[in-house]
Amino acid sequence: MAQVLEFKLPDLGEGLTEAEIVRWLVNVGDVVAIDQPVVEVETAKAMVEVPCPYGGVVTARFGEEGTELPVGAPLLTVAVGSGTAPDTEGDSGGSGNVLVGYGTSEAPARRRRVRTAAAGGPVKQPAPAAPASVAAPVAAPVAAPAPVAGPVPVISPLVRRLARDNDLDLRQLAGSGPDGLILRADVEGALRARTAPAPAPQAPAARVSPVRDGVRTPLKGVRGIVADKLSRSRREIPDATCWVDADATELMRARAAMNAAGTPKISLIALLARICAAALARHPELNSYVDTEAREVVRLDQVHLGFAAQTERGLVVPVVRDAHARDAESLTAEFARLTEAARTGTLTPAELTGGTFTLNNYGVFGVDGSTPIINHPEAAMLGVGRIVPKPWVHEGELAVRQVVQLSLTFDHRVCDGGTAGGFLRYVADCVEQPAVLLRTL
Repeated sequence: MAQVLEFKLPDLGEGLTEAEIVRWLVNVGDVVAIDQPVVEVETAKAMVEVPCPYGGVVTARFGEEGTELPVGAPLLTVAVGSGTAPDTEGDSGGSGNVLVGYGTSEAPARRRRVRTAAAGGPVKQPAPAAPASVAAPVAAPVAAPAPVAGPVPVISPLVRRLARDNDLDLRQLAGSGPDGLILRADVEGALRARTAPAPAPQAPAARVSPVRDGVRTPLKGVRGIVADKLSRSRREIPDATCWVDADATELMRARAAMNAAGTPKISLIALLARICAAALARHPELNSYVDTEAREVVRLDQVHLGFAAQTERGLVVPVVRDAHARDAESLTAEFARLTEAARTGTLTPAELTGGTFTLNNYGVFGVDGSTPIINHPEAAMLGVGRIVPKPWVHEGELAVRQVVQLSLTFDHRVCDGGTAGGFLRYVADCVEQPAVLLRTL
């Protein structure tokens, strides 16, 4: 006799307490293998595919796409045993894995969806009782389901969200991408083509409701997490900021020379990251955090460099691990990989946490300076403004040079102004004379 097991939304780590169902990867009646991804959820930090630790037949799904569930709430139920599904893990009915949401070591073939082959339609039966805090499940008995239509050719969860928020049926669209793939432009074009005025597309994490005195946007998802973290930073960290203008002409020339050699291109942010790592080696007080309970400053040996990235989901800070041990080429590749993952919403929680110092290139927004809020619990952040031609006294004469404003916001508990000024002056010296960096390599 089959045993029905309940799979609950697991703890995805880093203090996350809830997640929103973005896309179900299985239907009621599907046969699933152990550790097969069954649902894609969106946390406040990343999109995560959640694998099920049981192998069997899906008998119920809890919550529709767009539903927000707390950690520990039921996701689905699976009937295991009595030949319901292949069990390659023995009689345990599960993988025993604790850390879910990051994939497993199973071979790709084990993770493909398997559907039952019978053509009979399912008979509705009552679903297992669900807690009052979650939506009622879509339930069916352990029976072969009717064949369903193929999946809508959409890869991006953001495109699905945009269509869902505007009540647009994706099955009615013809995609303009490869093999009929539906792109964001296709959805936006369909919305514009409606005869009745359509609501403006909203950012994925925000739902607005008009009120008499304005429009309210809930502080949830990425925006909510950012709000909480920045508020905590302001409450706990006595920050101060110092800044300096620097002549970046020689740095830009050095980069152009490096990229003219036919080797892989080196990005500007990679060069700035190299300069930061060298500066932190000379001023390690800024690569630390304050343990408030122990009243201790904890100095760290490794530099895990975060960088601010603006995405459609809001501000995120991916982390380049062991930035101090990477060369410019490796840093360029890692920055590119993490930036693309941030753009597509596929960063994992591990790639968004654990930073020890942050590099904030706000010059991409066309501004010169800023006094950013420190990324708690880090101790400092280097800000880089736009690099633009300006009048500058060079070798005793007025000249037009490529000038950048650099700013350092630091936790005054970990060091005084002399240390912060020494760090920033070294960074500026490396920007103005890249050969200075060679002395520390």
